[in-house]
Amino acid sequence: MLERVTHASFSAQSLFRAENDALIRTPPLLHPHRFAAFDDRCLQLSIYNIQTRSPKAPARNVIRFQYSFCNASSGLPLPDDSNNITIFTRILDRLLDGYDNRLRPGLGGKARTVATFYCMFEYTIDVFFRQSWRDERLKFDGPMQVLPLNNLLASKIWTPDTFFHNGKKSVAHNMTTPNKLLRLVDNGTLLYTMRLTIHAECPMHLEDFPMDAHACPLKFGSYAYTNNEVIYLWTQEDERSVSVAEDGSRLNQYDLLGHVIGKETISSSTGEFVVMTTYFHLKRKIGYFVIQTYLPCIMTVILSQVSFWLNRESVPARTVFGVTTVLTMTTLSISARNSLPKVAYATAMDWFMAVCYAFVFSALIEFATVNYFTKRSWAWDGKKEGMEVRVKSASLSKKANNTFNIVGTTYAINVAKDQGLTTISKSAATGASAKHSYLHKMDDPYTEAKKSYNRVSKVDKISRIIFPILFFIFNLGYWATYVNRKPAIIEANNPN
Repeated sequence: MLERVTHASFSAQSLFRAENDALIRTPPLLHPHRFAAFDDRCLQLSIYNIQTRSPKAPARNVIRFQYSFCNASSGLPLPDDSNNITIFTRILDRLLDGYDNRLRPGLGGKARTVATFYCMFEYTIDVFFRQSWRDERLKFDGPMQVLPLNNLLASKIWTPDTFFHNGKKSVAHNMTTPNKLLRLVDNGTLLYTMRLTIHAECPMHLEDFPMDAHACPLKFGSYAYTNNEVIYLWTQEDERSVSVAEDGSRLNQYDLLGHVIGKETISSSTGEFVVMTTYFHLKRKIGYFVIQTYLPCIMTVILSQVSFWLNRESVPARTVFGVTTVLTMTTLSISARNSLPKVAYATAMDWFMAVCYAFVFSALIEFATVNYFTKRSWAWDGKKEGMEVRVKSASLSKKANNTFNIVGTTYAINVAKDQGLTTISKSAATGASAKHSYLHKMDDPYTEAKKSYNRVSKVDKISRIIFPILFFIFNLGYWATYVNRKPAIIEANNPN
């Protein structure tokens, strides 16, 4: 074995002494056991090189030399899988030998370009964030044009220091392994993909809530490199650079209307930086609020107007209607405000609930007004006079009965003897009829007073018509204004 090693070393020196004497004594970057797929001559050369190393020779040339020498000295073809594994192992070792990941590509030269695009799923936003850039230090020659790499290699090469300007919190997914992808093209272009969950800020103007629409931005760029060193570009220079998954656009509370991409330049004390922007146009779905707020408010207003059809003497029933509906509107208003951010201005829902509250409260005031005039009518519509008439009629009836009894007693014994008593009896009968006629006339004022007491209030009659018409007109104008309004998010928040 030692003789073969010596022979191999001699042959190598004879072949390459004139070209590069230092290379033959330089140790390989890879360990000898990595050459298991090669024949004996390659293995012997590796052992010899380890024994006669020369630290002055460049390691990059070592890999080139070993690759060419073993192929030239081996007369037998190697299996494809083993050959590819060995080749790319050497390529990776060569690429990383002397590579400084602390320095960006082309340091001191022109700015590097980083192309980006991502797919939105939902907001809080779950994205596949893809970046692509070119690093000439990672060029290679091999049987494959695109080399898939393990994500651990990303820590050994330079990667853009991208961060999200409006991100509150960002999480990189690591289950079951880090959700990252790294690919290297033979010309030095890298594709770096990672899955992120980003909690981003979205400034909202809630004047039209819940019929509002917003442009929620996602802004990102380099943290340390200015636009003289790193420049960000969209891959396709249009909205196709951002692709939204179909399942991701099905949000519970919003409809995704579209998105707009752009680029901004911000200045700070450390220089000018390029900021990439994407605005997602979202319109809120109103169905939830119709069920939870609008319909209960409308039904409460209608219920408050039922009291107009109750008898004005039904004080307990009408009081219950008025007080209950007012308390219900108060509860609905508090519940709706608790689900909103604390803003200093009124929203569209606040205006609707305020008007509904005004209708309910007006119905209660209307009942108080009717009840007030109803109490006054008891004093003037004949109830008191009717009671006095009843007392007088009872007294007169008693006197009349006593008189006729006396007359009957005085003349009843002599009815057969004196015919003149017949006239007296008739007069007495006529007096009795007159008494009943008089009593009937005495009852008429109480009857009129009773009829006046049960009469429907004119205020109730007017309210039965005016209140529903006004509430219908309000709803017609409200929904026509907000539902048919086009979202004004493009003009207000367009980054371009």
